Amino acid sequence: MTDEIARKTLAAAAIARAAGDLQRKFFADRASIGMTFKGPQDYLTAADGAVEKLVMGMIREAFPADGVLGEETGGSKDTRALWVIDPIDGTANFATGIAHFCISIAYVHEGREEIGAIYDPMRDELFLARRGAFATCNGRPMKVSATTEFARAQVELGWSSRRPIRSYTEIVERTVAAGASFRRAGSGALGIAYVADGRSDGYAEIHINSWDCLAGIVMVREAGGRTNDFLGAGGLDEGAPILCGNPTIYVPLGKAAGLL
Repeated sequence: MTDEIARKTLAAAAIARAAGDLQRKFFADRASIGMTFKGPQDYLTAADGAVEKLVMGMIREAFPADGVLGEETGGSKDTRALWVIDPIDGTANFATGIAHFCISIAYVHEGREEIGAIYDPMRDELFLARRGAFATCNGRPMKVSATTEFARAQVELGWSSRRPIRSYTEIVERTVAAGASFRRAGSGALGIAYVADGRSDGYAEIHINSWDCLAGIVMVREAGGRTNDFLGAGGLDEGAPILCGNPTIYVPLGKAAGLL
């Protein structure tokens, strides 16, 4: 199984880069994006479908026995061998010309997050992790930040239209009252990858979907950080809260977010 996971890790990296190349081409040709909405502030573009089709096709060709779950087209939810894909995380940014978005690919085996690949095509940054082995950014080892005081922390707070806005503003208020600074950049996958790479001290969101966070969860854990048990909370089926951070910031951020 170790050799198989290693092979799938290499494949995830290659597929993420191929998907990122396609994202970049769409982004450069604004007329090709074809923007619509799935709901309030829930963007959908022609690029989402094209990228997901590419990624699913490459995975199914390489690993025909595995299940695949995509944000746009759905699919399997059998976690014995499952790839989980967000073709463009940060679609609102992508659709409106902001160069902060990515492809996110996770592989789950026997109910555990095994592989995470997140590629930012505009910065040419490939975040890659394999459970029990490594977490890297363009081959460089990643490590969570060393911040020890919440009053000095920089955290990202994701927002979901599936929860009342007051729930989000209350988290912001508690976070700021405790002395931390916060940001919201519009891509949960990149936000969590940045925690793994020490660029942020933590990330919290009271509702997030599996395709937005599973890849990053592997990275944070392998980079020395902590995360909640997203899959154990039923996150694959319905989405769930996400909490991650360096070992010191994890608890105060969780309290500020109302997750601990």
